Amino acid sequence: MKKLVLYTYREGYGIDQVRKTMTVGDLIEFLEEYDEDTPVYLGFDSGYTYGGIVRDRFEEDYGEDGEDE
Repeated sequence: MKKLVLYTYREGYGIDQVRKTMTVGDLIEFLEEYDEDTPVYLGFDSGYTYGGIVRDRFEEDYGEDGEDE
């Protein structure tokens, strides 16, 4: 079975230290290239460990003052 693995790593201790990330729109456009039944995994530690992406792990963060960043 074909699968899609997003290999990721830590870039910093705060969001301000992440140099670049996709927007929701970018991610949707990228994923449209794949069949909707393709499983997606996260890969860590150069493929030594893996994780799944599930709805319950998403969390909206509006910052300390309640405003979007």
